[in-house]
Amino acid sequence: MVNKVILVGNVGIDPEVRTLEGGAKVARVRLATTERLYDRASNETKEHTEWHTITLWRGLADVVDRYVRKGTQLYIEGRLRTREWMDKDNNKRYTTEILADTMNLLGRRSDNPASDGAAPGYGAQGQGSSYGQQGGGYQQGGYAQSQQPRPAAAPQPQQPAAPSVPADDPDDLPF
Repeated sequence: MVNKVILVGNVGIDPEVRTLEGGAKVARVRLATTERLYDRASNETKEHTEWHTITLWRGLADVVDRYVRKGTQLYIEGRLRTREWMDKDNNKRYTTEILADTMNLLGRRSDNPASDGAAPGYGAQGQGSSYGQQGGGYQQGGYAQSQQPRPAAAPQPQQPAAPSVPADDPDDLPF
């Protein structure tokens, strides 16, 4: 079974970040994704915006607390989670949210409202100014491979070039 969600969208309101009694941080982010549909009959483009509730734990919540504000563009990978709760009138309610495993801050640093007070060294490893490059991605959980630097591999001997195929050959498949 697969339960995987991938979203790219903009944060609608400043995130809500709490620290639980045990010291774990949890963040809740409202993310808007917009779908643009072209209606050929009326010759106009229609937009449909969907709002998603994203829940992030521990290290991801800490990054949200420091760098994410209303208007920040995010890339989220996670899974759907539905939970039930009782409202104040004692009615059973259901909420479906995305439990994030990976988050990347997208866009340029100047586009991010939280970048004004951001740590000076954040994202400094990369050559570009994009959050998505070098150091802008964050993962949660134990299933991802570690991000440890790997030693440089020894140079591999060059492979012989593939034989050339005549241009008029009807079977131009490379195998």
